[in-house]
Amino acid sequence: MTKQNVAVIGLGSMGLGIACSALRGAHRVWGSDPDPAQMTKFQGDGGENEPPIKVADILDVVVVVVLNAAQTEDVLFGAKGIVPALKKGAVVVSCATVPPAFARDMGARCMALGVHYLDAPISGGAKKSMNGQLSIMAAGSPDAFDAARPLLSSVSETLFDLGPEVGAGSAMKSVNQLLAGVHIATMAEALTFGLTQGVTADKFIEVISKCAGTSWMLENRAPHVAAGDYTAHSSVNIWPKDLGIVLDIAETVNFDAPITTAALAQFKAAADMGLGFEDDAAVVKVYAEKSGLQLPKAK
Repeated sequence: MTKQNVAVIGLGSMGLGIACSALRGAHRVWGSDPDPAQMTKFQGDGGENEPPIKVADILDVVVVVVLNAAQTEDVLFGAKGIVPALKKGAVVVSCATVPPAFARDMGARCMALGVHYLDAPISGGAKKSMNGQLSIMAAGSPDAFDAARPLLSSVSETLFDLGPEVGAGSAMKSVNQLLAGVHIATMAEALTFGLTQGVTADKFIEVISKCAGTSWMLENRAPHVAAGDYTAHSSVNIWPKDLGIVLDIAETVNFDAPITTAALAQFKAAADMGLGFEDDAAVVKVYAEKSGLQLPKAK
């Protein structure tokens, strides 16, 4: 397989996993993150020491794994934006959850400079990212796919080709995030409802994970509650943004999304309680606070 020169910008739980998976695929990888601890982890795993902008002219792929549209635009076209420094034929793989219209704008601006753009939101969580098992919902030209394919093969288990129109990947991700956010909030509601009936968190997981009411999010997040461990793998703060994107899109097509609206309100309440940087399973604390329930303590 072709080995590529890759930059991963944003080395949070997902970006670091992508970088490490790329390194295991024998790609040469440069990374960037404002957190020195993440940079230390990355370089300890074999990442290059130079900042990506210093080697932009030799990069084949730039993977952008930042929080939102504003950060994505800054990375690509801001005062120190990398796209103008890339060689023609390089490809940007944009992984943040953003509105489809924003993705289309970024794609057009990249193409104007001879750089391919793959609208490529990701799903799977930190563990799958580290294991090179992400699901990627990608849209872009055949040339963009070809330019990114060696790297994508190293970091993903499933690559969905959603066609040549940039924005289709972000549209699909918004559907996924609607379900994922609702499922987390519903897990919290169901688990705390169970507590009112004497159902412990451990027993909830044991039984419901084998029954029709389960979901991937329930099985992944409920153990955080049972362990009393809210170390952020995916933070509460992500959901006001992502569910906000869903509702913004819905408004443009006059679509009513009451269940999404209800879930969003719970994540906003959690953020207002000062839980924004805790794991998104901490939305359970909103229910516990209102009902006077005792959640499991850290073990």
